[in-house]
Amino acid sequence: MNQMVMIKRVATVALLGMALTGCSTMKGWFAGKDAAAKKALEPAELVKFDATTKVDRIWSANVGKGEKRIGVRQGPAVADGRVYAAAIYGGVHAIDLQTGKKVWTYEPAKEKKKPKLRLSGGPGVGEGLVVIGTLDGQVIALNAADGTEKWRAKVPGEVISAPAVGQGMVFVRSNDGRVTGLDVENGTQRWFNPRELPALTVRGNAPVVTGPGVLFIGNDDGSIAALAMQDGRTLWDQMVGTGEGRTELERMADIDGAPVLEGNTLYVSSFKNQTMAIEGPTGRPLWARDHGGAGGVALTSSNVFVTDNKGGVFGLDKTSGSAMWSQTGLARRSLTGPVIHGDYVVVGDYKGYLHWLRTDNGEFAARAKSGGDALLAQPVVADGILLVQNVDGKLTAFRLAQ
Repeated sequence: MNQMVMIKRVATVALLGMALTGCSTMKGWFAGKDAAAKKALEPAELVKFDATTKVDRIWSANVGKGEKRIGVRQGPAVADGRVYAAAIYGGVHAIDLQTGKKVWTYEPAKEKKKPKLRLSGGPGVGEGLVVIGTLDGQVIALNAADGTEKWRAKVPGEVISAPAVGQGMVFVRSNDGRVTGLDVENGTQRWFNPRELPALTVRGNAPVVTGPGVLFIGNDDGSIAALAMQDGRTLWDQMVGTGEGRTELERMADIDGAPVLEGNTLYVSSFKNQTMAIEGPTGRPLWARDHGGAGGVALTSSNVFVTDNKGGVFGLDKTSGSAMWSQTGLARRSLTGPVIHGDYVVVGDYKGYLHWLRTDNGEFAARAKSGGDALLAQPVVADGILLVQNVDGKLTAFRLAQ
């Protein structure tokens, strides 16, 4: 062995020994500070409050073996009075929205000498189809009426976000940054739009959002792009969260929550704690604010609601982006993106709790538990019913008490 290398290794061992000895000698000096620092990093404990509204759990269903630590944020989709939900293992399920009764279940057939398909991206619903993606890049289209398989297609990379369906096409975002347009009748590729990825990204992809002849794509580099539906060409590209910092971790700026289009205005939030209102046809920024995260946005007639990476919930003025209120009582509880349920904004957390906050001031109004497992996916509201899916594949429905 090279003598200099040996000297360096011996020196390193000696220094480690001194450091360990020093730690044992001085640990009493800093025990209090260490305990305080550790406490400051722990999730905030839930504080009791007087509920001002009542929430009823109306049904729950198990849709299969969930994502656990895969981090794909699987959530349900709703159309025509049915809830469509999938899990990594367990197939795709159509469930009656009002009763929770299963209408049909699709389970992909096991192929010889091939691993079982892991259903991860979706479902997406539209034009009589339910579309699901897999971790090996397959796209499966089902008949929404009875769950029979219509076609399969293949894209490069994992599909971990919900496909979109519209204007005779299925639009799929894969984990390599590429967006693919497939024919709705047979899955034939019509076009694709590639995207270069940063070195380090958050696990998750924003679902494809459709507008009039346009697709809105939240990217891992913190930008949002508008693509033409018919040929996939980029119409505009706007940076929302700039990836600045000395390390790849500091530069992470992913847009992983669904952008929301209201009229001509697009609202979007990024992991870099930036939320922006954008003019949809042109990509021109209308305002930007230093509040937000990767979980997505929710809207009322006058406000935009976001959660940040530290567990804060914010109500912003829709016209200017100014902060109207903030709620910090859920700090470090790994919150989902928000959803509007009646007069409340609702977020889920890492322990399976759902929190109803008043939209006018952010005060706690109600709390319920969907189970013991984490909530990652943004909840969904349809016909007054809030739906949430946890990482164990449990789907739960809540309604505000009358």
